[in-house]
Amino acid sequence: MTDASSIDDVLAELVEEFDLLGDWEGRIEYVIELGKGLAPLTDEDRTEANKVPGCAAQVWLAVRREGDHLVFAADSDSALSKGNIALLLRLYSGRTPAEILGFDARAALDRLGLPSALTRQRANGLNSMVGRIRDAAATA
Repeated sequence: MTDASSIDDVLAELVEEFDLLGDWEGRIEYVIELGKGLAPLTDEDRTEANKVPGCAAQVWLAVRREGDHLVFAADSDSALSKGNIALLLRLYSGRTPAEILGFDARAALDRLGLPSALTRQRANGLNSMVGRIRDAAATA
């Protein structure tokens, strides 16, 4: 992602990609593929403090500051959760706290149709991931 891409531009790209995939089976497979592209999380970042509560699987989310921007790294022991967090990182990582807090994640995920494609527990986990990212931005 380039700095020139706004968070809305990235969302528009994702919406376009999801529309091309058509059915939910294809979209879920795509989300899982996104997860395979995540950089491995260091052992130092696999801490209890970085675990995201409320997820069906174990999800770790680490944040570091680079100047005015927040950069996230994440991993999960579930392919689908890993894909979900990879999708969120595509939207949020490298953004300023103001950009993160100014973005309506629920509306964005609804545009992608993600919550309706997931079980209630996985949708709750996705909301927990977004909450953790927003909390990091609020305290930055």
